[in-house]
Amino acid sequence: MIDLTITRAGVPIQLKALEIGPDLCVIIAGGDSPHIGAVTLSVPRPSLADPKAVSASTSVLTRVGHKDDEAARYVSQELAAKLNRNVVVTCGIHVDGITRAQMDAVFQALAELVRALSEALTVPAGP
Repeated sequence: MIDLTITRAGVPIQLKALEIGPDLCVIIAGGDSPHIGAVTLSVPRPSLADPKAVSASTSVLTRVGHKDDEAARYVSQELAAKLNRNVVVTCGIHVDGITRAQMDAVFQALAELVRALSEALTVPAGP
């Protein structure tokens, strides 16, 4: 299990990742009231623009009244394409009275978490 936490603009974001065989299950929670707001499944495939590159197709389930689907989709698609693995993401980040600056900071934090997780999962095992 990989457990990463970043705080940006006063918003803590935690990412936990569990490898399930060749697949990856990711939980993202944060803010004032962590919850389950959206779930995604991304499956890697050849890019339509460049068949030599890897892209991903993503299915999304979102709870009514929640906007966590945007964050979940971003993380799921990025990881599936970068790692060439099936990826499930469950995401719930809630901040009372969130500002535009905090929303931007949350997406910057998610990009940092995706980079850190990708690096952690692609580092070759030691001797």
